[in-house]
Amino acid sequence: MLVDSHCHLDFPDFAEEVEEVVARAGRAGVGLMVTISTRLERFDAVLALAERFPQVYCSVGVHPHEAGSDWRADAAGLVARARHPKVVGIGETGLDYYYEHSPRQAQQDSFRAHIAAARETGLPLLVHTRDADADTAAILAEEYATGPFRGLIHCFSSGQQLADKALELGFYISFSGILTFKKAEGLRAVARAVPLDRLLVETDAPYLAPVPMRGKRNEPAFVVHTAREAAAVRGMEEAALAEVTTENFFRLFSKIPRDLKA
Repeated sequence: MLVDSHCHLDFPDFAEEVEEVVARAGRAGVGLMVTISTRLERFDAVLALAERFPQVYCSVGVHPHEAGSDWRADAAGLVARARHPKVVGIGETGLDYYYEHSPRQAQQDSFRAHIAAARETGLPLLVHTRDADADTAAILAEEYATGPFRGLIHCFSSGQQLADKALELGFYISFSGILTFKKAEGLRAVARAVPLDRLLVETDAPYLAPVPMRGKRNEPAFVVHTAREAAAVRGMEEAALAEVTTENFFRLFSKIPRDLKA
């Protein structure tokens, strides 16, 4: 079984056929999906999808793009929402200095509040970072010194230095379809170096469709292509890569019952 550890099933791209999207994932061997919260005002819709499908779980959080406009909850608000049995992660959160849709200070404040919620709940922190490696690493290290928490860098697209810092803190690294892109040799080098017991795969659907699906809307079924590339990069059989990443997923997202692994 494969797992899509990060997708956005509540986005309008899937509105007309979410049932078939979930069914296609199952036919492709993708047994579990985590649909990710990006705005608190959309959290009820995200949670509704997780409640609707037994193979779908969700997170609660505010994307850094929305930190300046949609940030209406402190850590306590995130913790309260995370009590639902289908909520298995905090985020996505982090820093995005590429687009800077929100002021940097607002992003950093939001990031720290999410970390506090992850620390209190014990749920993994789901980190988005783009063009902000130094500040991401600094905040993670500073907050970890205050008290430990678990997490992963999702859709990893940075260099070895950030990967090393995240791994030092016990984080996991998740790779998306970017891993399959022709010009992503540097990223493949990072994927080759990540310890096997810290490796995850995802789609970030509807974005970043992997080769050979580039140009199409991404969906959870397509995680098989990223997993195939990851297996090739690691010199592994695809079945072995699927087994390892799924085991890693259950270890990180420990709130999800393991009896779903079938």
